[in-house]
Amino acid sequence: MGYASGVDEVAVAIADPVRRHILTLLREEPLSAGDIAQRFTISRPAISRHLRVLRGSGLVSDELVGRQRIYRLDPGPLAPLLDWLTALTTADRWGRHLDALETEVYRTRRERRSRGPAEHRREHTG
Repeated sequence: MGYASGVDEVAVAIADPVRRHILTLLREEPLSAGDIAQRFTISRPAISRHLRVLRGSGLVSDELVGRQRIYRLDPGPLAPLLDWLTALTTADRWGRHLDALETEVYRTRRERRSRGPAEHRREHTG
């Protein structure tokens, strides 16, 4: 699974509010499919479909314990998405800061040129 498809699968998996709620539940503790289903008003087959999507994205793992399937959160696949989101928001912020710095540098140069060299020397000598 390449970077883009992994990020896409995770993004699709967390796009649904039911799946986000399941992830929140699993953050607290591993749960069986039945325990998860009891916390929702939707049908068990619908919960099973949501769990299948979460497993497919790698966000949850499951283990058969007796007759129960126990689900655990695996936040690892969130890392590439988090990295992408961080880069997206950080780049914009740095871009604004650098643009503001560039504007200030040009403004200062323009002011110094308009005052002339004699006034600039007086300003820095005392």
